[in-house]
Amino acid sequence: MKCPYCGFKESKVVDSRPTEEGSSIRRRRECLSCAKRFTTYETVESMPMVVVKRDGSRQTFDRRKLVNGMLRACEKRPVSVAQLEKIGEEIEQDLQNSLEREVSTKHIGELAMDKLKNIDEVAYVRFASVYRQFKDINTFMRELNKLMDEDKK
Repeated sequence: MKCPYCGFKESKVVDSRPTEEGSSIRRRRECLSCAKRFTTYETVESMPMVVVKRDGSRQTFDRRKLVNGMLRACEKRPVSVAQLEKIGEEIEQDLQNSLEREVSTKHIGELAMDKLKNIDEVAYVRFASVYRQFKDINTFMRELNKLMDEDKK
């Protein structure tokens, strides 16, 4: 850490503690050249996650959009907003943990469908019908048949 007084590039940490908000660490440092003290703050660098859409356009990940899409699929179903918020948080955490900075809407949709399938099959089919853009009743029926085959196992 470069000293703000003399420009020397080495210092020692005298004291270290979290800030009141807990979002960063405050460090008191002492320059090894001029012995003057100064304060630095250390924070986690957050990298924005970019979503690559079907048309190739890119936008930053927005958990609210994901939750709203699942909310529409769960309309008039026994699924609470809290459950959907939790799923949204889990998906966002999974994406952050993957360390990929660009993620496709296809991948996000698959994660959401996997989670919805476990809590409400009707919501899952609704979400899948929009997400996978079912073109006709046959496509819809194939998805339903797959779901029913999995239930039999």
